[in-house]
Amino acid sequence: MAKTIVTAAITGSIHTPTMTPHLPITQKQIADEVVRAWEAGAAVAHVHVRDPETGQPSPSLDLYREVITDVKARCDIILCLTTGGGMGMTAEQRVSVVPTFKPELASFNSGSVNFALFPVVAKYKEWKHPWEAQYLSMTEDMVFSNTFKTLREFCHFFNENDTKPELEVYDVAMINNIAFMIAQGHLKKPVYLQFVMGILGGIPPSVENLLFLYKTAKEAIGDFEWSVCAAGRHQMRMCTAGLLMGGNVRVGLEDNMYLEKGRMATSNAEQVEKIIRIARELGSEPAKPDEARQILGLKGLDKVGY
Repeated sequence: MAKTIVTAAITGSIHTPTMTPHLPITQKQIADEVVRAWEAGAAVAHVHVRDPETGQPSPSLDLYREVITDVKARCDIILCLTTGGGMGMTAEQRVSVVPTFKPELASFNSGSVNFALFPVVAKYKEWKHPWEAQYLSMTEDMVFSNTFKTLREFCHFFNENDTKPELEVYDVAMINNIAFMIAQGHLKKPVYLQFVMGILGGIPPSVENLLFLYKTAKEAIGDFEWSVCAAGRHQMRMCTAGLLMGGNVRVGLEDNMYLEKGRMATSNAEQVEKIIRIARELGSEPAKPDEARQILGLKGLDKVGY
């Protein structure tokens, strides 16, 4: 039977505490959510950290260390640490998790994008914390910068620490960027692509566009492993399309606060359980962490730096 890698994106840097009471904020909450997602069948957890007092996305290596060492002591899930970080963080802050912790897997943003969150501000009259509205509003005039120089420098850190890049693709042009970095010898094949759909500033979430991304990548890169995630209400629909195409999937509170229309997800595990039910109906079983390690060619949990 086919095996599907299910990733849970635990907290991210998009949603804020006002938006949902279920967003994990503290180190313990984030670690507990990772373990719950693993228990539900996720093989990978995509990890950001937040200021435990305010919930604001943070680059603190001390916070990361608390979360990932706690998780490692409790389960064998693959931890995919973010190098996207949060809005306003420097490239140096973002990539620092790779040389510091030498994770098996880390996100690698494949190009610059107008990562826009500002329209959500109008939906809320009051905020739990002063930073939230300002943080979201500033994305109207901000580019999430990932230049070719940054890509080259990030590749150095990934290669030096034997960390597999999960290549985030927000739009089709980023496939060209990846193909170029492969041709220049900075990225090693086989690569792992994550098609990220539905972000304002990126590619719209449709089956046609997912097919377009896949076909373009096939022509430009050749063979690769891939996964799909989508923002908000498009999450389960696009993940189901990905399953039908033989891809892997990412769910989680980073991408979507809801389990279904009108019902908030109370944990990442609920979304993991739902997509696994769908996968099984379609004839696929969730890969266990060690199976996912083999599929992606990861170095193993015994070779990380935490």
